[in-house]
Amino acid sequence: MTVMTDTEAMAHVMQTNPAFAVTDANIRGVDFRVFENVPPHVAALLHASYEAQGNGAAEYLIFENERWTFDEFLSDVNRMAHVLRDTFGVTKGAPVGIAMRNCPELMIMVMACASIGAVTVFVNAWWTTEELEYALKDSGARLVFADGDRVARMQPLVDDLGLAIVGVRDGETTAHHSFTALKTNAQSDQRPDADIDTDDDFAIMYSSGTTGRPKGVVQTHRGAVNAVFSWLITAVMAPLMDPDHDPDAPPVRPSVLIVTPLFHVTATHPMFLLSLPAGAKVAVMPKWDARKAVEIIRDEKITRFLGVPTQSADLMVAMREMGETLPTLDYIGAGGAKRPPAQVGELSEMLPNAAVATGWGMTETNALGIGMLGDEYNARPDACGKPHGPLQDVRFLDDNGNDVPHGEIGELTVKSPANMRCYLNKPDATAEVLEDGWLKTGDLGRIDDEGYVSIVDRKKNIIIRGGENIACLDVEAALHRHPAVAEACAFSVPHDRLGEVVGAGIQLKSGTSAQAEDIQAFLADHIAKFKIPEHIWFQTTPLPRGATDKTDRRALQAQCLKDHT
Repeated sequence: MTVMTDTEAMAHVMQTNPAFAVTDANIRGVDFRVFENVPPHVAALLHASYEAQGNGAAEYLIFENERWTFDEFLSDVNRMAHVLRDTFGVTKGAPVGIAMRNCPELMIMVMACASIGAVTVFVNAWWTTEELEYALKDSGARLVFADGDRVARMQPLVDDLGLAIVGVRDGETTAHHSFTALKTNAQSDQRPDADIDTDDDFAIMYSSGTTGRPKGVVQTHRGAVNAVFSWLITAVMAPLMDPDHDPDAPPVRPSVLIVTPLFHVTATHPMFLLSLPAGAKVAVMPKWDARKAVEIIRDEKITRFLGVPTQSADLMVAMREMGETLPTLDYIGAGGAKRPPAQVGELSEMLPNAAVATGWGMTETNALGIGMLGDEYNARPDACGKPHGPLQDVRFLDDNGNDVPHGEIGELTVKSPANMRCYLNKPDATAEVLEDGWLKTGDLGRIDDEGYVSIVDRKKNIIIRGGENIACLDVEAALHRHPAVAEACAFSVPHDRLGEVVGAGIQLKSGTSAQAEDIQAFLADHIAKFKIPEHIWFQTTPLPRGATDKTDRRALQAQCLKDHT
């Protein structure tokens, strides 16, 4: 067999496999390249995957000691779709909130909503009552499916917002409605009829930005499905580029382990949604436990692992302690944050059967973006990779919107049908980042003559703590609520395990005093625990200023970290 380059392999697959044929489409007045023959929406993606999932008989979903075949998963999805429509009167385009830790019910409800054209509102399970209130008001979701902790946090909002809460698992006894009872009493387990357009809204995911409140990223069905097939084509291309590929060898069924939150795009799109047409089995962890992850990978013969770099590091520690080699893993990816370069070689040594991978994507792009794996990643551990084809276009722009030459730093700007439709209820913020189909990402980087992209900095004031995005202004808004705080500025503090954690410089009001513990305890009622600064520096003089009299975040960060160890 002749080994192809990536460009040759992609051209070959597009020309010979109808599933990956590309055409042009006008979307909201802008022309894009799109896959011509893919399922038109997420519900169709689910049912088009039936054959790949053993005609329904294959074991599909594993959660602790519970197991679903694909047929059983479809039955639960269909039942809950009828519950949404018949019991709660949910109509096409209506927002439905999901607020829970990783569990099968989350995946079932995403598909149930998609099946009737409702819009899933992914709610961050770590948010406080105050943060939950903002998202529910912003999205208009009044029906929410939630586990026990989230039911408790939303109870103060029930009357004011008119919420109907369906309890899931440990939330069934405390919420007004029970998921199990509703599913059991559903009027049908047949696929519901629904008139869904490919450019209808599929989901709202909240993403931290440079403003003090998270933005609701509106994703369409076309965006999600085209992202999925952009990843799927790489699996079809891989044998054409592998000199050691044996075409007569029996195929290995892919199996994935989901360890990151399903309310984030890293878990939903390139893991859950991709698993459907890929014919993959899915194992889901409710919370991260490295030793448990090793056991699941070993016992379920997991082939694909995608987590934040911290989880890759934890996995290696657990492997050493347990004496496990995990030979079935053939892919170990990193999302949510950049992997430390030193980790690349260590993973390759410990997992010789696995292609170590990296990538870049955003909630605003349905996670579609840039990636690489294996030898090319080992050779360029500081880079992000090449843009996933064949639908994306990539540019690097200066502050005036002009393209910069290869090798020079500019703002990464991308165009594809996977880009979001808008920021919910934020036309000005949408206009700032979307123009003629191009999305300004806020990330600064460069592309070399071979097409490899490196991200060097962020224009956005975002701290990435173990893969979780934290807006500095979100933290600062909460800090300014404290009666002793005259001025506050948040910034990242390097951390060996998490990559970054939150730090803050605070000017105290005259005549007041406070300790870091006081500030941290106060913040617990206002922002999620992972956003609370772990390091706080106090001063009585004003924080440093730049030329425009704005707080100089970088100068303050350097000043505070000067003696930090």
